[in-house]
Amino acid sequence: MEIVSPSPLNSDEDAAWRALTYVANHLVKTLGEDLAQDSSLSVSEYVVLVHLSEAEGRRLRIGEVAAVAGLSPSRMSRLVEQMATDGLVMKKQLGDDARCMAAEMTDAGLDALEEAYPIQLGNVRRRVFDHLNPMEVQVLAQALAKVRAGLDL
Repeated sequence: MEIVSPSPLNSDEDAAWRALTYVANHLVKTLGEDLAQDSSLSVSEYVVLVHLSEAEGRRLRIGEVAAVAGLSPSRMSRLVEQMATDGLVMKKQLGDDARCMAAEMTDAGLDALEEAYPIQLGNVRRRVFDHLNPMEVQVLAQALAKVRAGLDL
């Protein structure tokens, strides 16, 4: 089997790739620092609470939360354990299988999310959307949707 080398990136692709990697590597960190400054939640906790708040019964399997949050199942399990200790979620066994656990948002978790949401919304606007016009936002959303679809293959 002959291995074919991919063609090099052209200058536009290279510029886009470098910008994307910079943003991907720095935006979550920066937004995390911003959120921690004015909220009691980490970015990972915030993401978990957002997804739980949107789920039926404010409950999801820990594996499902890990998948949508982009964390490994073991990292998510540790995070949920800490969040349960902090009273933000409850761990619940699903059915008879002790290995199948879910995280369910508590009222305290909902309160923490409602407190953090306007803070994070302001941070996201300031760090991302204040720099783009509506057409650029639309193009960015379409482009990232295509990239994301390729990641889900």
